[in-house]
Amino acid sequence: MSVEALTIEVPLLDLSTTGKNEVIVSEWVVGTRERQEAVVDTFHRVWGQIPWPAGLLSVKPLLSNDGLAVLNFAEWANNEAYEEFGRTNRKIVAAEMDEAVPGIVRIPPTHYQFYRTRISDKASEPGCIVVIMVEFESSDPARQRAWVDTVIEALDAEKSLHSGGISGRFHLSTDGKKVLNYAAWTSENAHHEAIKNSVQGAVGSHRKWREVRDFPGIRSSSVKRYRLLRTFEAPAG
Repeated sequence: MSVEALTIEVPLLDLSTTGKNEVIVSEWVVGTRERQEAVVDTFHRVWGQIPWPAGLLSVKPLLSNDGLAVLNFAEWANNEAYEEFGRTNRKIVAAEMDEAVPGIVRIPPTHYQFYRTRISDKASEPGCIVVIMVEFESSDPARQRAWVDTVIEALDAEKSLHSGGISGRFHLSTDGKKVLNYAAWTSENAHHEAIKNSVQGAVGSHRKWREVRDFPGIRSSSVKRYRLLRTFEAPAG
């Protein structure tokens, strides 16, 4: 199997295709842009050397625009497939990565499942991936869904959203505590401009965004911007 069969050189819009899949997200702190790109190069080499894991649908390493970290999105058919990989080839991948990029600080992964999506009528090629993470004070799946529903209601209430917004794909952590929005934008500048124009720290100016901001039970939230150089996908067949 050649590595070319596993890579796509353009950013892909969709992160997951069905709510049944397990999306596992982990952050690696690497410190520099050169080390970020070394991580992607090592992914390219390693996934061409080992048998493609059963049940792994795709891996998307996102490089933070500040040059400090890599956010790894891995979509699995189910958690059992992920656990099996942990018993087999995960140590091989980790050892190769640590040799190529020593000193990686790994943040423990979070497991998500897809919930809802919203796509612009004027979809175009993404130049920036904006990842919004919200963590709640306690586990409550109904609250996770309600927060996402409120965000989409705010988006729908806008008369004229910024043209740089392409899509948002909302994921709920399986522990009931977090929401992750994988949002595609035409560029980092477009996202900054939308925030600036809103005058309220959102991507729109409608009053509905106050409900999003003041939603009860939120412990913390973050917004980070990334670039996607390559997507590694399961070979056809």
